[in-house]
Amino acid sequence: MTPRNSAGRAVARHGWLQALAVTVAGVLSMGVVAALGLWAAGATDLPDGAYVKVVLATVVTAVGGSVELSGDAGELAGAEGGLTVVPLSVTLVGALVFAAGFLWPLRHRAVAGAGELAGWAARIAALWLPVLVALALTARHTFTLSLGDSAVSDLVGLFGIEPELGFTTDVPLTLVFGMLWLAGVLVLALLCSRGAPLPGRLLRFQESVRPAAYAMVVLLLSCVVLGVVTGLVVAVARGHRAETLAVILLGTPNLVWLAFTLGLGATWDGHVEGPFGLPMPQVLDQVMRSTDVSTVNLGTLADHDGRVWWLLAVDAVLLLAAAFVMAVRSPARVHLWQHAAHLAVALALTVLMICLVGRISADFGLSVLGIGDLGGGLSGELFLRPRVWGALGLALLWGLVTGFLGALLALRVRRTGEVAEQPAAGSARGAGSP
Repeated sequence: MTPRNSAGRAVARHGWLQALAVTVAGVLSMGVVAALGLWAAGATDLPDGAYVKVVLATVVTAVGGSVELSGDAGELAGAEGGLTVVPLSVTLVGALVFAAGFLWPLRHRAVAGAGELAGWAARIAALWLPVLVALALTARHTFTLSLGDSAVSDLVGLFGIEPELGFTTDVPLTLVFGMLWLAGVLVLALLCSRGAPLPGRLLRFQESVRPAAYAMVVLLLSCVVLGVVTGLVVAVARGHRAETLAVILLGTPNLVWLAFTLGLGATWDGHVEGPFGLPMPQVLDQVMRSTDVSTVNLGTLADHDGRVWWLLAVDAVLLLAAAFVMAVRSPARVHLWQHAAHLAVALALTVLMICLVGRISADFGLSVLGIGDLGGGLSGELFLRPRVWGALGLALLWGLVTGFLGALLALRVRRTGEVAEQPAAGSARGAGSP
């Protein structure tokens, strides 16, 4: 068999049927988690059969899309708003399923050609694209808005109008960010998996990149597990089980990764006004619900609940464990200062990712005859955004310190590249003599 024929068969090893299975499994997993989370949140009670469309919109936002709110009642009333939030529980489940499906056919392989990896990824991407188009086009709905007992409701009854609220998705942005999301998931899967094959030209980078990338994934997943366990304990001890389950299924990473950056000392700016609010923890909602933009950090949160200082200790333990894991998976020839540098860079990139996907922005306003809200409590604003440069600087500092200490802890653990000590020549002869 010629090398060209061998390479051609390698590229064709993973076919369209396997790519279809990966895509279907990824989409279904995200849809199921979103549906269960919204069911727990009471979204099944939405009017005009909006529940299914809201589930689809949730999946769209989970891969980077955005939802725009709009409404009107002829020429007499109007509404506008927007929502930018990533339900990271849905995102995480989809990412894990896509990554596992992508890596599964590549297991037990030492090296794979760049053409084979690109062809396998392209098959999944080619099937993911029409799924994104379908989601973006169907995740839109309009339903009648109930105003309750308010001055706005009186005006609506007086003029005989029925205000409607609708949401749509931005199709081009959904396609762009959805494809970027898939590309990031597949690349990260290759970076984190020790057993996944790489093209020969990239093998020299795996010793410095893969252990650090794997350690960061373990760190983030550990935060999520801690958050889920804490949420379940709170649900059992304090009630509100449906609301807590909704938060777990839709936004656990949003909360725990935010808490992780706060434990590092990072600062976020936030504000809550009107009917919007954060379901948990209550201390965060209390700090953000003020007349002006609020500073959210350990200091301001501790003014309401001193237990938040435990985030410092939890972060220190998690980072030391991640540094230890990284050092154990690294070759023995890597120096202590290199471990520190690798973890610092990896942690800074991880915090940057959290800052980008953890932002929240929501606003909604209703006006009748050009008069806004009229005391009806139907307009509001919610946003939470990080101070990125400060967070990155703190991540670099934490990474240097914990990377060095974690590597020290791993010195006595045998690692890749170590050679067992040979017995002395005299001892060897003595052992062989009668």
